[in-house]
Amino acid sequence: MGTPWTAPDHPAASGVPLQPEDYAQRVLRADVQGMHAYAVQDARGLIKLDAMENPYRLSPALQAELGARLGAVEINRYPGPRIEVLREALAVYAGMPRHGYALMLGNGSDELISLLAMACDRPGASILAPEPGFVMYAMSAKLQGLAYHGVPLTPDFALDEAAMAEAIEAHRPAIVYLAYPNNPTANLWDEAVMERLIALQARLGGLVVIDEAYQPFSSRSWIDRLRVQPHHYPNLLLMRTLSKFGLAGVRLGYLIGPTALVQQIDKVRPPYNVSVLNAECALFALDHADVFAVQAAELRAQRAMLLERLAGLPGVQVWPSEANMILIRVPDAHAVFAGMKARGVLVKNVSALHPLLANCLRLTVGTPEENAQMLQALQAALTDLQATA
Repeated sequence: MGTPWTAPDHPAASGVPLQPEDYAQRVLRADVQGMHAYAVQDARGLIKLDAMENPYRLSPALQAELGARLGAVEINRYPGPRIEVLREALAVYAGMPRHGYALMLGNGSDELISLLAMACDRPGASILAPEPGFVMYAMSAKLQGLAYHGVPLTPDFALDEAAMAEAIEAHRPAIVYLAYPNNPTANLWDEAVMERLIALQARLGGLVVIDEAYQPFSSRSWIDRLRVQPHHYPNLLLMRTLSKFGLAGVRLGYLIGPTALVQQIDKVRPPYNVSVLNAECALFALDHADVFAVQAAELRAQRAMLLERLAGLPGVQVWPSEANMILIRVPDAHAVFAGMKARGVLVKNVSALHPLLANCLRLTVGTPEENAQMLQALQAALTDLQATA
């Protein structure tokens, strides 16, 4: 057998072995190399209030019941009929319209966002969303090679209807994302403004995705309008996740929309994207939805307490919340974040994510004990800041 031919400009021709970073530079997309990976903070040894997780674990009895169910799952087989059972159970739980609508599963809503970008990746296509908002809308668009257009909110974090309409007219995006409530601002948009933007996007032939990740803590849901007028929103998709429900570790999201639309998007979904263990965990949780409803009610009550207490702290600006997080502005976000972390409480410093978030921290609503420690750490960090001023 002869020696394989090597092109003169091939790196092996120089006789100098390449390092892994050299292969990455030669092979991977330049824009990917220039991106920042999604950062997950190290929470070891800290009270974790940075990621809007449900802080409550299952009781020992429910842990044992779930363990028995998972132990009986046929993990030697690819996912099968139980996935269809889960889709039906989620449709009932969400109150999906029964005629003309379908439900698609995702490995968390992150995967659904990526699949939507993939399905809409036509020449010149783009994605548009108000900002500050969920970072995965922009990241998924860029990873798929789509243009992304962010439209700033107003200073009080409302939708800027005129700016949104102008951007939609100018860019004709394939998808407009409207998070309801929004992350990290935790507020609901004006429904009349949303209706007009949905109608505008419909006239221009584009989709609107309403992201209801924080629905368990919100006073309103767009599903109510879909049930009343199921045929009024032919371009609307409703996205949810079970992460905030209490299953962040399970990774399960779902997309609801007109059947003809969902069936087309579903073609880009990997055939076995939801594991049998994830599906069984979700079915178990839905069987015990009353337990998780009690947890959500407790978190809403704790949110109300936190909003009242935070509003009374000198130097703190707090915004209303319809989620299990609260956005606050402090005199120096970096110093207060560091002071809270030094006292064992981890929150999210979002001040660098967008100019509108200058000196803002995002606080997750936790258990009563966690919230008390968070308030104590915040007050102490603010006192330290005043002492050094």
